[in-house]
Amino acid sequence: MKRPERGDADAMNDAARTRSWSTSLAAFLHPRAIAMLFLGLSAGLPILLIFSSLGLWLREAGLSRSAVTMFSWAALGYSFKFVWAPLIDRLPVPVLTRLLGRRRAWILVSQGAVIAAICWMALTDPAAGGANLTLMAMAAVLLGFSSATQDIVIDAYRIESADDDLQAMLSATYIAGYRIGMLVAGAGALWLAESFGSNAEVYDYAAWREAYLWMAAAMLIGVATTLVVPEPERGRPDRYDHDTGHYLRFLGLFLLAVAGFIATFVFSAPVVAEAKAWLTEATGNGALAGFVVAVVRLAVAIAVAGTLALVGVRGGLADRDMVTEAYVDPVRDFFHRYGLGLAWLLLALIGLYRISDIVLGVIANVFYQDIGFTKSEIAGVVKTYGLFMTIAGGFVGGILAVRYGVIRILFLGALLTVVTNLLFILLNEVGRDMTLLYIVISADNLTAGLASAAFVAFLSSLTNVQFTAVQYAIFSSLMTLIPKIVGGYSGTMVDAMGYSRFFLVAALLGMPVLILVWAAAWRLKLAEANAAGAAAAPAE
Repeated sequence: MKRPERGDADAMNDAARTRSWSTSLAAFLHPRAIAMLFLGLSAGLPILLIFSSLGLWLREAGLSRSAVTMFSWAALGYSFKFVWAPLIDRLPVPVLTRLLGRRRAWILVSQGAVIAAICWMALTDPAAGGANLTLMAMAAVLLGFSSATQDIVIDAYRIESADDDLQAMLSATYIAGYRIGMLVAGAGALWLAESFGSNAEVYDYAAWREAYLWMAAAMLIGVATTLVVPEPERGRPDRYDHDTGHYLRFLGLFLLAVAGFIATFVFSAPVVAEAKAWLTEATGNGALAGFVVAVVRLAVAIAVAGTLALVGVRGGLADRDMVTEAYVDPVRDFFHRYGLGLAWLLLALIGLYRISDIVLGVIANVFYQDIGFTKSEIAGVVKTYGLFMTIAGGFVGGILAVRYGVIRILFLGALLTVVTNLLFILLNEVGRDMTLLYIVISADNLTAGLASAAFVAFLSSLTNVQFTAVQYAIFSSLMTLIPKIVGGYSGTMVDAMGYSRFFLVAALLGMPVLILVWAAAWRLKLAEANAAGAAAAPAE
């Protein structure tokens, strides 16, 4: 097996063991770490402007719950960002790439698109209905797409801007900034809208317009950071081997596939409605019928998009070698560097690492209400206090990973997740107890922050700098796919077994992750030893 250019988890561990506590703490004052704090804020701010904040705006504007929840589909770009990550990795931005470099040019473009989308939403009153509602939906889709694009490039920038032994530190500051951005767009936007005069009783479009315009202004923090920070030196050189025509045809191929995907969803609507009604009648379960039909519809849409892309390549719409370099080579590189067995082991770890906390998190707010906590108590303890605990956990995880190595803290995070999930059983048995709630939230969120910092650093270590954007986009999409699918059944599980048994099951879901982390660490160490032996063999 070829020695990985990146992905050497044991090298990170060895380097970390030589670091003192003072050196580990001082790493957070590194200019790259400070830059990632502000870029993290820029990345975390847009997402809640599609979810919770927009949902409340639409409800105050008089829209139905079903219409409000449909707007959440605008954020599907986060789950499929790996599809256009190769374009971001391959296509230069006219003028800006030459002036700013490959990564900063695309960060600036995506930030500009985010600001434009937020302003578009701000200047659209959903209460007017009709065309305005369509315009709001289009603006939300643009915001989801541009925000996911920003994530792709910032992740690539973060990985390429520092060596492996600093990735945990960069991950911690990035996560802290991301959470702060979410707080600004969540609590901040709601506070502004209410301060300007809009509430559940009296809807005021002007108040929401001003709140969203202030959110657009907050994005300028990220823009300023992009203009100030240097372009990474460790990434692939800004060398483009194709002419403008090749890039335009490559973009055309992507747009053709997207058009096929969208058209499949649009024209299949009548068939989907009939299939859902038939399956609901046959099974007696409307939720299950809706899920099955939605999955089939998505699979068909993806198949249509893939078929159009294949036909386009064979028809000469885009250069075959260029498409192979963009989409096939990143995947081939990952399996080549780690070998088939280790690669699948790593993918299993990526796909399951967060399953325990995500499955529990889906039903958590409902649980708090069910045992007697009020909305204000949940907002104060779970959302606000919990946010600061998550940020603190991220910094603790970053420091420990720099000091002791990413793999060790990855295992510690998985172990603590299992233990803290068991605390919810105690909370369920005791009932409404504010002191115990603070204890549970402190433990749970500190653990989540610690595990996230180590996990993001681990994912960063698995990428090859030649394919940073594409490989990390695949990893970050995979890490929530299975947990979110299983989490969708958390309500059904609670109904069937009760909260205490559900929390036990959620904790037990994390046990295989401990085995996967141990196995991955052992295999990575063995692979490194074999690679070192092979390198030393000629000298003997």
